[in-house]
Amino acid sequence: MHQLDLMIATRNEGKLREIAASLADLPVRLGGFADFPHLQEAEETGVTFAENAMLKARACAAQTKLLTIADDSGLEVDALDGRPGIRSARYAGENKSDEERMERLLAELGDVPEEKRQARFVCALAVADPTTNFLQVFTGTCEGRIAFQPRGGSGFGYDPIFMSSAPSGSSWTACTDLNSPLTKRRGRGATRLPKWKNASSAGS
Repeated sequence: MHQLDLMIATRNEGKLREIAASLADLPVRLGGFADFPHLQEAEETGVTFAENAMLKARACAAQTKLLTIADDSGLEVDALDGRPGIRSARYAGENKSDEERMERLLAELGDVPEEKRQARFVCALAVADPTTNFLQVFTGTCEGRIAFQPRGGSGFGYDPIFMSSAPSGSSWTACTDLNSPLTKRRGRGATRLPKWKNASSAGS
């Protein structure tokens, strides 16, 4: 089977691990920012996760000339009118730690009761093909709620305070990485790559 060269346009090590794991059984050879030290990242000026994912995928594909996959994801909390949303990575300010972002979120929620702490993770996965200018985005969500304090000892971002609506009611980080709902959402989009590549080539 023909092997695809694929650029993963993220500097987030957690996302990189998830996407790479999703693609482990596919005939792809992965590249990253370390392989392109002078690559200029796209400014995230979109107003949705999908728009930002497409901006990043298109910019990296144009510069590397490689099929590129880019992800934009974050947490939406109903009691906070959808915040932090597309600013999830910068919610406590630039260059803040995961712990500082979680602290701000929990402080803003305060004593909001459990039944009103509904939230969801949203993930948009964009794929751009520089040879055909073909662009497609897949979006998935995982419903749940925000815990009153962090749980679990792994994960990244807001994982320790997000309680999945899965039957177990486990925190995000209490689930195994490959069985977590959002990882599966990323995986479903990523594993469509061979069929997507064939479709984009046929339509060029």
